[in-house]
Amino acid sequence: MSDYTLITANRNYSSWSLRPWLLMTALGIPFGNRVEPFAAMSNYDAFRAFSPTGQVPALIDGDRTIWDSLGIILYLADRHDGVWPGDPDARAFAQCGVAEMHGGFSALRNQCPMNVGVRTKAVTPDAALAKDVARLEELFTCGLEQFGGPFLAGPELSALDAFFAPVAFRVRTFGLDIGKGQLWVDHILQHPAMRQWEAEALKETWREQGHEEEIGAAGIVTQDFRAV
Repeated sequence: MSDYTLITANRNYSSWSLRPWLLMTALGIPFGNRVEPFAAMSNYDAFRAFSPTGQVPALIDGDRTIWDSLGIILYLADRHDGVWPGDPDARAFAQCGVAEMHGGFSALRNQCPMNVGVRTKAVTPDAALAKDVARLEELFTCGLEQFGGPFLAGPELSALDAFFAPVAFRVRTFGLDIGKGQLWVDHILQHPAMRQWEAEALKETWREQGHEEEIGAAGIVTQDFRAV
C-alpha cells in the first residue's frame, strides 16, 4: 500500500481539506497528516512549494503529487474500495452529486464561509443563497429516501458525504433551514471522524485575518467555541 501524506490547512477554515481527510480517515486509509496553516491573506507562493495550484489539499504518494480535492478522490477511488457506493444507482447518484458540489453552490460558498468553531445569528438567505439551500434540501432528501440512509448514498459513508461534509458545518454555523436534509447533517456531524476534525478545529489558537473578516461580514457571530 502507498505511503500517503495528505497536506491540509487550518481545521476551522479549510473546507476543501476536510473532504479527502474525512474520506481517508473514515475508510481507514493510512496517511501521514501535514498541516500547512493559512498564515497570510495570500498563501499562494508558500503553498506552491508542495502544490502546483498553490492550494490545499494535496496528496503526496511517493514522487507523485495529486492536487485538488476531486483529483484526490478520483485517485483514491482507483486504489481503494468504498470511495464510491457499490450499488450502481447509488454510485451514479454519488458521482453526479460530487461533480455538482465541486462546480456549484457559489452563493453558499461566498455567503457562508466555513468556520467550524463559531455560530452566527440565523441568516435570511437572499435569492441566490435560497436557491442553493433549496437544492441542498432536495439533493439530501432524494439521497436519503432513494438509498435508505443514513448517509447520502446508502448505509456507508462515501465520497458524496465527504464532499458535502463542509456544508454540514456551514448549515450549523449559519442556522440554515434545509428541511428534511437536516437528518443527514445531524448524522454526519456525529461521525467520529467529523468529531475529531471539529475537536482539532476548536483547539486551534491561530487566526487568519481574511477568513475572520469573511465570517464577520457573513453574519453576526453569537458564539465562538475556539481556544483563545
